[in-house]
Amino acid sequence: MKTLRLSYILTVFLLISAQIFANDLKPNWGKTGHRTIGEIASNYTSSKAKREINKILDGQSLALVSTFGDDIKSDNRYRNFNTMHYVNMPFGVKYEDSEKNPEGDMVTGIEKCKAVILDKNATKEDKAFYLKLLVHFMGDLHQPMHVGRAEDKGGNDIQVQWFGSGTNLHAVWDSKMIDGFEMTYTELTDNADKISKEQVKFLQKGSLVDWVNETQTFAVKAYASVAVGEKLSYNYSYENFETVRSQLQKGGIRLAKVLNDLFS
Repeated sequence: MKTLRLSYILTVFLLISAQIFANDLKPNWGKTGHRTIGEIASNYTSSKAKREINKILDGQSLALVSTFGDDIKSDNRYRNFNTMHYVNMPFGVKYEDSEKNPEGDMVTGIEKCKAVILDKNATKEDKAFYLKLLVHFMGDLHQPMHVGRAEDKGGNDIQVQWFGSGTNLHAVWDSKMIDGFEMTYTELTDNADKISKEQVKFLQKGSLVDWVNETQTFAVKAYASVAVGEKLSYNYSYENFETVRSQLQKGGIRLAKVLNDLFS
């Protein structure tokens, strides 16, 4: 009897631990969002950039490697990269004027990736590792809740209802709206807004810091869009999904700009 009781307690403990661990590894944009950004970027990368990327990644697509930053979160060897998925700064304060995280953030993470890729002494293995991270972090940069407030962990602590199930604001923007739209990443890519070369150039203007500051403006709107405990469903997607689509497209177009500059 004692053995059965001990077995039951151990099982419950493992289930709870697994849930806590899973909550600590929340994805960013979700797999579909990241893959969409990678796929869109591949449509805007130069021929030279494509050749160099193919060499480094052994032919793997940007869409395939785009989730790498989340995939490695389960490996404790890479815990030092966790803070590089986001930037926390008070609303109304620009990144350049904000207090920086001593452990690093999304901006320093992207710059580190670029430095290794450009390092002539870096191994192909290192270049591939950091190129995969670069693709992921550039995606995170365009998810509004990844430029959210520190006090609520980028909306992770703001509980809401999504079609009757409990979740949080961060997850709604990461994946709930995208999953509810029921399109694959290739379908989202194929149905991205048709824009001119002039519009592409306009979206690619500015620096990495400029893009972070811009994303914060969408974070402000996202926070203002809900009340704690609010029941969200079709209407919320109707009012906000165009922002999601736009950010995915900008993320891909700007990722392509970064890659083209690296391999020019």
